[in-house]
Amino acid sequence: MLIPCFACEARFTPDEYFAACHDYHRGRDLVAWTCPRCGNRDELRVLPGELGFGYPSRGRFTVEDRFRVPGLRRRRAELRLDISLDKRVWRVPSRTAQPARCGA
Repeated sequence: MLIPCFACEARFTPDEYFAACHDYHRGRDLVAWTCPRCGNRDELRVLPGELGFGYPSRGRFTVEDRFRVPGLRRRRAELRLDISLDKRVWRVPSRTAQPARCGA
């Protein structure tokens, strides 16, 4: 199975694709993904058995396109999202606010 980048149409194995995921936004339940080929950045929702692509609308994320990934599973942890497929697991860390730096 190959998962596409909708910007450049390159296709990636699940390992290549999920290794490029970063910055899980727990409040919005979104994962940031940057295409290894073209550098396009997308936000997507990892759902059981599929990836949801869309756009923010009225403070929510509207899934407009879905890409089926049979066997895809997810588990929310305190500071990350665990994505699993077959026996492989990818951990996407949550975004954390950077503390303000005082002084020089």
